[in-house]
Amino acid sequence: MVPLANAWRSGAGSWTAERRKEFANDLTRPRLLAVSAATNRAKGDQGPEDWQPPAKGYRCTYATAWTNVKSTYQLTVTEAEKRKLTEMLETCS
Repeated sequence: MVPLANAWRSGAGSWTAERRKEFANDLTRPRLLAVSAATNRAKGDQGPEDWQPPAKGYRCTYATAWTNVKSTYQLTVTEAEKRKLTEMLETCS
């Protein structure tokens, strides 16, 4: 969910090589999803402040996973990112 470039800008740039490897290969937290090529190109390395899943019903799941990864790896969150995540999390039942 959190692209490597976004993680780098959010604090991973100061990690050891071992920590970056752990992040990139973490199978415990949802980091990668199979999506169409068009969706993948549209998302790129953007955060939720600039891109949200086209399926509105999936935004709660996406925001929850994004928040989990950022929290687990103690990555920073911008104010715009936080606002959008809050909005997306408010769609959770």
